[in-house]
Amino acid sequence: MNIEDRLRQNIRRTTGQLALKKIRAMVDEEEASAAAAARARRWLLRYGWIALLAVAALLARLTGVY
Repeated sequence: MNIEDRLRQNIRRTTGQLALKKIRAMVDEEEASAAAAARARRWLLRYGWIALLAVAALLARLTGVY
């Protein structure tokens, strides 16, 4: 294997490593987005019923039922 072949192999390897780093960054970004959406869903499940109850009480108060 001559010097030029080694150089080409190193360039290919480096290009592949950089591509993998970019792909990993995109995957990490998508995972962070999914985690934020999961936190929002958990919050809605945990506290959403309280907000719904408050809205129902307010509507009952405004319509004169309560």
